[in-house]
Amino acid sequence: MATAPLLDNSLVIAGWVTGSSQTRYSPAGFPITRFLLEHHSRQVEVSMPREARCRIPVLACGETLAGNAQALTPGTLVRVRGFICRADYRQGENRLVVHAEHIETLEPL
Repeated sequence: MATAPLLDNSLVIAGWVTGSSQTRYSPAGFPITRFLLEHHSRQVEVSMPREARCRIPVLACGETLAGNAQALTPGTLVRVRGFICRADYRQGENRLVVHAEHIETLEPL
């Protein structure tokens, strides 16, 4: 399959860190920290209110971003900006993860 040209793939989502973060190292030696983000919001769809809920894994790669993600504690409210990708290329499954490009800690609501 040919690689697509640069197409839109951008996600901004806010939510709470759930569970503890886990850090591993890539074969190239850079750190990858993973945490779970839980999102709850009320959206409007076809003029009707709708509860939007999801849990999605977030991967933070590289010394700075992975280090910042590793310091997050459960219950911290964050906004993550990044792109989405399949969770595992080998499995061919439809599970998605967010590859963070920026993580911002927010004040609780």
